[in-house]
Amino acid sequence: MIEEEELCARANELGSRLKQRLEQIRQTTPQLIDVRGPGFMVAAEFNTADGSLPDADFANRLRAEALKRNLILLTCGTYGNVVRFLAPITISDDVFAEGLDILERAIEATKKGASHAET
Repeated sequence: MIEEEELCARANELGSRLKQRLEQIRQTTPQLIDVRGPGFMVAAEFNTADGSLPDADFANRLRAEALKRNLILLTCGTYGNVVRFLAPITISDDVFAEGLDILERAIEATKKGASHAET
């Protein structure tokens, strides 16, 4: 079944698309310090905006913002500052694209919340 449905290739394709989108977001999000993982096992690590310390608060606020938009994210890592992505490789392209859009909007909302908290 794995070979017949080319599931390994699908996992690599989805992982590549997710990493590309996260790298684009990273260009304007200093809190996003690392995007990593093989295939579709992807994680995004968040630190303070200056990059000096793990920021579990940002990751948790992102998780909450995403949930408000019906996207479930999981935080993990030693410091709780990592979000990992666990979508099924059978996800449709439309649903995957919608999830990426929700993720980006949730990150933007989380950043705005952080800037309001700093003022």
